[in-house]
Amino acid sequence: MTEYLIFFAIVFGVNLLPAFGPPTWSIIALYTLGGDLALPILVPVGALAAASGRLLLGLATRYLGARFLSARTQDNLAAAREALEQRRGSTLLGLGLFALSPLPSAQLFMAAGLARMRLLPFTAAFFAGRFVSYTIYGVTAHTIRATSLGEIVRSSLTRPWGIALQVAMLAGIVALTRIDWRKRLGGGDAPEG
Repeated sequence: MTEYLIFFAIVFGVNLLPAFGPPTWSIIALYTLGGDLALPILVPVGALAAASGRLLLGLATRYLGARFLSARTQDNLAAAREALEQRRGSTLLGLGLFALSPLPSAQLFMAAGLARMRLLPFTAAFFAGRFVSYTIYGVTAHTIRATSLGEIVRSSLTRPWGIALQVAMLAGIVALTRIDWRKRLGGGDAPEG
């Protein structure tokens, strides 16, 4: 039981990071390859830990981010939230597809937090997608040699494309806050701030 709690704590902690954390699938694969933990327990624990960490990251960004955003930026994000909430089915489908992909999700939760979106449905869709993808990665891990997995993790954190992807996604969050969503979505001009 202690090993599962340690695993939960590691995955939870990694998913609190806004960028540059190792992908959770790699942690699951390492545990699958090198440990005695049962994959049918490891996957849901990993998905729950990842979803909990991302939820807390989104909530922290919501709370802390509002302190640093101008009134105009906050209004722009409110317009984006309103548009996404009107298209809830498309939004959840897109999130579900994103959750299945190996793309970093920290910035998505930070953007959702800044936009003050309802995070629980967002997190539930993330959990479901990650449950599926972690199952695939866990089952696949049995066929991967540990040295090649270590290289994959190391390359995702140190190669220029891995670093560039993380930096680009952080820049995307900044760009998201600069868009006049109310004007782009036909809601009039944003207040000056």
